[in-house]
Amino acid sequence: MADFAQRRITMVDTQVRPSDVTSFRVLDAMLSVPRELFVPSEQMDAAYAGVNVPLGRGRVVIAPRTMSKLLQAADIQPDELVLDVGAGLGYSSALAARMAEAVIALEEDADLAGEAERALSEASADNVAVTSGALVDGAPKHGPYDVVLIEGAVQEIPDALVDQLKEGGRIVAIFLEDALGTARVGYKGAQGVSWRFAFNAAAPVLPGFEKRREFAL
Repeated sequence: MADFAQRRITMVDTQVRPSDVTSFRVLDAMLSVPRELFVPSEQMDAAYAGVNVPLGRGRVVIAPRTMSKLLQAADIQPDELVLDVGAGLGYSSALAARMAEAVIALEEDADLAGEAERALSEASADNVAVTSGALVDGAPKHGPYDVVLIEGAVQEIPDALVDQLKEGGRIVAIFLEDALGTARVGYKGAQGVSWRFAFNAAAPVLPGFEKRREFAL
């Protein structure tokens, strides 16, 4: 039987801390949530490797370093409501749940959503609600949100997600332009969202978040 608890400590010590992740609450979440519950069973041995773990259909569980830095950039507070867009098997939601008041885990793949519910229950992430629906539509009935986390890269962010963010709220995403990826934090104000660079990162583009092609006559 693999010693996943020890692997979790090693992951934090070798992948997370050396990547300038200093937030105690992020480190606590990374040390506490059993990542092995949130990857496909046949990939369990890769749960603590420093890589994206494939979920199929172009989706991944984001690598621990990138995930921890996204959470640090999001700066989730204990009284906040988080929308996790593209929750997959629920790992990001379980991490955010240790930092937030509550998390809405949005997943459009029904199989992944069902597995996420089971994994989150096993991990005792009782303040997470899994909801099924198109990722680009968000989950307006549960909003507005203090923080929106996007689990995958984007080329464009749908207006619906920005609309569901409270004024003063944050949206965290990895933008992919050509082959270059940058994680950014968007702060919503009266004039819209202002974006700030957080760090360099890469991930597959989420379905529906590709740039709309401009057709020239």
